Amino acid sequence: MKKTLMVAALTGVFATAAHAQSSVTLYGLIDAGITYTNNQGGHSAWQATSGTVNGSRWGLRGAEDLGGGLKAIFTLENGFNIDNGTLGQKGRMFGRQAFVGLASDQYGAVTLGRQYDSVVDYLAPLSNTGTQYGGTIAAHPFDNDNLNNSVRFNNTVKYSSVNYAGFKFGGTYSFSNSTEFANNRAYSVGATYNYGGLNVAAAYLHANNDVNNLQMNSISFSGAQAGDYTFAAGRQSTFGGGVNYTFGPATAGFVYTQTQLGNAVGISPSQSGTSAGLGFNASSARFQNFEGNVRYALTPALSLAGAYTYTRANFGGGVNPNYNTVALQSDYALSKRTDVYLQGDWQHVSSNDAGIGAYLNGLGSASTRQDQVAVTVGMRHRF
Repeated sequence: MKKTLMVAALTGVFATAAHAQSSVTLYGLIDAGITYTNNQGGHSAWQATSGTVNGSRWGLRGAEDLGGGLKAIFTLENGFNIDNGTLGQKGRMFGRQAFVGLASDQYGAVTLGRQYDSVVDYLAPLSNTGTQYGGTIAAHPFDNDNLNNSVRFNNTVKYSSVNYAGFKFGGTYSFSNSTEFANNRAYSVGATYNYGGLNVAAAYLHANNDVNNLQMNSISFSGAQAGDYTFAAGRQSTFGGGVNYTFGPATAGFVYTQTQLGNAVGISPSQSGTSAGLGFNASSARFQNFEGNVRYALTPALSLAGAYTYTRANFGGGVNPNYNTVALQSDYALSKRTDVYLQGDWQHVSSNDAGIGAYLNGLGSASTRQDQVAVTVGMRHRF
């Protein structure tokens, strides 16, 4: 009888140890709200909205311990619209992220699949649009620098370093999966350094596309940006840097980014708020963004955040719009997983082309005037 009990106990111990070596976690975030906009296509609008700040998603994250500080990892993350249950990211099942790879405690991680670029990984956390403090509507005009991750990249190999005394770096290469190796590919690099309350980061992204075939239009194409794009342009180069400093309950920051487009055609309809998109008047275009932001925790449950972004754009042909975008947010945590928020966003565009109206990212359509205002009351739940 004693031997039987001992065998049963040892079996349970070994089963527990084996189970501890491998894990799979189900996680997600749901962001739902009600948004009022003063002008969408010439009319005011009340809308039920999904992902006003953070895109609604659910995912599976797993790891298996292979020994010696090495483990296999994977992430499958689905994006969806909470209002109607439809898939996000052009109907992809795991459109936000889908990758598998190896991670070493000593050398870092190498992953393969559909992933974020280095601008999103390293620079976006220093801006309000790339965090829970601003999000989708607070993006820089048309999300021109991808800090709000409007574009994820297919066929991507990514390296992410370990933390070297506060310094981390990484890079990506996204294959075209075509015999035309350099067509519809992308690559990026980035780094961040944290010391005490100081956090600095810099990143660079470059993408090539075939604007003649517009491969980025359809998810059936094999390339890096298939069915997922902000700009119809032969080349896109985005770079930037930022700094945050935390002192007590407050964090203040500044982020600068620039996007340069070559062989440029226009902005995608989904980004410009017009059914036909927004066109450029020359083969090149440029955006420069200057963002100042602040976050303050009034209490452990109540936080305030704000950002102002000045954007200088050049659409070619003498059309040079300037955008002023302000985002203000108050957030109250009901628990560790659930919070409610009130967010207001305002944009003013001044341009020598009367046809360019203000357009806050993610709304149904552009304003017919130079100003657009959106106010959202929302709730987020994490699991």
